[in-house]
Amino acid sequence: MNPLRKRLDMIGASVGRTPLLWLPDDSLSLFAKLESVNPNGSTKDRSAYWILKKAIERGDITENTTVVESSSGNFATSLAVFCQSLGIRFVPVIDANCNALTEAVLRSCCERVEKVVAPEGAALLPARLARVAELRAEISDVYWPNQYANGDAADAHYQLTGGELSSAFSRIDYLFVGVGTGGTIAGLSRRVKDQFPGATVVAVDVHGSVALGGAPGKRHIPGLGSSMVPPLLDQALIDHVMHVSEYETVIGCRTLYAEHGLYAGGSTGSVYAAIGRYFAEHPVPPGERPTAVFLCADRGIPYARTVYDLDWVERTLAPDAVATTAL
Repeated sequence: MNPLRKRLDMIGASVGRTPLLWLPDDSLSLFAKLESVNPNGSTKDRSAYWILKKAIERGDITENTTVVESSSGNFATSLAVFCQSLGIRFVPVIDANCNALTEAVLRSCCERVEKVVAPEGAALLPARLARVAELRAEISDVYWPNQYANGDAADAHYQLTGGELSSAFSRIDYLFVGVGTGGTIAGLSRRVKDQFPGATVVAVDVHGSVALGGAPGKRHIPGLGSSMVPPLLDQALIDHVMHVSEYETVIGCRTLYAEHGLYAGGSTGSVYAAIGRYFAEHPVPPGERPTAVFLCADRGIPYARTVYDLDWVERTLAPDAVATTAL
């Protein structure tokens, strides 16, 4: 057997099969799928594993290949750890929004980390992608996962995450999914609607992101949103779009922590806030109790000095806050 395939099988055995947490709610049967218990703490373990698996099966990645990717968050961490386990080189391209903990993990796993600097006020993603293009021209035998457009990223969530949800429920009425690179919602929405055609899919984005038609603006909390429209969104089956502010993200995270003991990351807080607002605007009819599902996409630890730091919230997000003291 190809030695990469053998090591990959070991990685695959550790990814997924994540638990569901029931959250008490007056009108819903509400469940969070705890993707935070994946080996590297996020749902990106699924897409990183599946993309590497498919690339190795096609022969796009060998033991001599260097993987290069633009990511300042969980996808980079997943790729870094998995590539190290496979014995192949990975060069992450990050930017100034990469939090210190993530950057430390990347530097501990990778011989080379590329950190780009964009002009003041300029979007960071184009700068990262431009550096990826330079590295692809510079390095021989290189593979670019391209998580924004790679169909394997969507297929990971169709086959893995979506497959688990389809097996776990006899009925899903609502699926709430945060949008970043587009792969998660593209795969999940198609699998859930294949199994439960009447399900309503609500896509959640943050103010400042253009992924779902919002106006561009500065964003401070990584994990959700994009400065471009990800090509994978063309595959997504979306019924409603909701935008939340980063202050609502903070409220969502801190409510999950205080009321449910769930120490979750920024995208999870955004989605939880959107769920509350959605059902405030679309009340559940008396006598009905629909099943709603969302992902706890990652852990709260990387956000300890942002979302969970009141000084940072007051200093950074005060213009978005109606009443910071509500925290």
